[in-house]
Amino acid sequence: MNLIAQDLHKRFGSLEVLKGVSFSVESGKTFAFLGRNGAGKSTTIRIILDVFKADKGSLLLDGKPFIPNQDRIGYLPEEKVLYPKKRIIDQLVYFATLKGMKEAQAKKACFHYLERLGLLERKNKQVSDLSKGNQQKLQMIIALVHNPDILIFDEPFSGLDPVNAEILKELVREEVKKGKIVFLSSHQMNYVEEFCTDMAILNGGKVVLSGNISDIRKSYTRDKLKIISDDIDKINLEYAQNIVNATDESQVHTNSTVLQFSDIAQAQHAMRTITSKYTVDEIGIVEPTLNEIFVEHTKDSV
Repeated sequence: MNLIAQDLHKRFGSLEVLKGVSFSVESGKTFAFLGRNGAGKSTTIRIILDVFKADKGSLLLDGKPFIPNQDRIGYLPEEKVLYPKKRIIDQLVYFATLKGMKEAQAKKACFHYLERLGLLERKNKQVSDLSKGNQQKLQMIIALVHNPDILIFDEPFSGLDPVNAEILKELVREEVKKGKIVFLSSHQMNYVEEFCTDMAILNGGKVVLSGNISDIRKSYTRDKLKIISDDIDKINLEYAQNIVNATDESQVHTNSTVLQFSDIAQAQHAMRTITSKYTVDEIGIVEPTLNEIFVEHTKDSV
């Protein structure tokens, strides 16, 4: 499947929110839809969900006009949609039946996900009895339980500890393997960088960068080396004029350094020299982090 947005425009009174948004989302991949608050992400998502109509532009699914069908879409919103004083199992089944499932089928599927997420024993509790992270798990169940073709996750890892985040990531990966269209909006770049394949960055109602994340990162100047070595002091002494500050946490490590050269050829030559002279645990070209790319393209409003 392939979901394509073509030249989407949307205005609310005098405010033009979308100014020609276009992107393509393929099944079997995780697509990151990124942007600062107010960039137009939520408006775009609501057009896909048929909450809003675009003033101009179109949505295509496999080349044909996309007619939003809520039974085919699973949506995890950033805002909580749960009823705090209702029993967990009752409202999970209720939401599943709204998506076209029979009650018995819905209950079976909800039990499956509750067990998978470690919440089966709490099925008769009220939602308000659960932590924020466990409430987020319930919202994930609501998005997945009816086996939709298109999944839209808005800040899915909000409020999750690392263990629960890993559980939800595994669920998302399974949906990708099933050939679903997975559309993810998040400000947590570490999660996006970990398992998203393609992305579009929105700024001021326009897509300012889109494509394969790996290809985008490789398109930047590749003139820096990151090195981790027990001989780091000797390397730093030899290449003192090339040392640069590592600004991203992922580049900082005990016994590490980042060196910058005039071009990739010099960086590769230095790599061969260093590995021949010193004991090296890790050495490689430094590519920009997704966070750095995001900041570059969104620091000024378009």
